[in-house]
Amino acid sequence: MVEVQLNNETKVPEEMLIAFAVCTTLLVAVHMLALMISTCILPNIDAVCNLHSINLVHESPHERLHWYIETAWAFSTLLGLLLFLCEIAILCWVKFYDFSKYAAWSACIVLVPVLIVFLAFAMHFYRTLVSHKYEVTAHGLRELELLKERIEASDTEGRGGGQGTNGLGAGFYGGGVQVV
Repeated sequence: MVEVQLNNETKVPEEMLIAFAVCTTLLVAVHMLALMISTCILPNIDAVCNLHSINLVHESPHERLHWYIETAWAFSTLLGLLLFLCEIAILCWVKFYDFSKYAAWSACIVLVPVLIVFLAFAMHFYRTLVSHKYEVTAHGLRELELLKERIEASDTEGRGGGQGTNGLGAGFYGGGVQVV
């Protein structure tokens, strides 16, 4: 795509050539950025994986650089694939414009369902990830709530009726008298 051969006497509109140049540049730039981020993060993850102490995982920069990792993934996967599909459509117009507009239209007609399926899958996949993250977070909050209730229950039992009372509702607790 980057090395497409164009005729000097082409009838392709200049706007289409500009769109092709911009899309090609964005496509290459997005993938290069994702590659650079991945290349910089990978040695840190590799180094932490080779350590035998779980406590050292928090010292790895990949935890702090989580946003960059997600950005690289979104760029290369979502944006990169969308740009690639647009690039194919524009390329078909640029290459077939002088020969057959029907060929260019047919390529776009084929790409529309592909784009719809791609976007539907991307939305489904993203919703599944968000749903899973929500469930994990909700489960963690329920566990914290149960832990809080257990702590409060054991704290109430420790001060209340069970330990060190003298039957009258008063007991010695921590060096002083506690009235219950």
